[in-house]
Amino acid sequence: MAEAESPPEKTTVNIRMTETFLEDVDVTWEEYGFNSRSEFIRAVLRDALKHPEFNRADLKAMLTSEAEIRDGRTHSSDDMKAEYGLDETARDDDE
Repeated sequence: MAEAESPPEKTTVNIRMTETFLEDVDVTWEEYGFNSRSEFIRAVLRDALKHPEFNRADLKAMLTSEAEIRDGRTHSSDDMKAEYGLDETARDDDE
């Protein structure tokens, strides 16, 4: 039977940030259900390495969208079609 592999050794890394930024980090990891600040930071760094094409503007757009959904400031496609008088049958007639 093969011997169980031990997890890779971890190294402590120190970073500097403002107290305000650290407070934002702490609120965020807790809101998203991470078990610790370190777990959250590792996940964020892992995502950044796996998806380098994902940029700050994309993140801001996603966060804005999530906030709008949470605050009920979004509309279904059916609501928008009704508001602008768009009818599925009209499109079917054009085909």
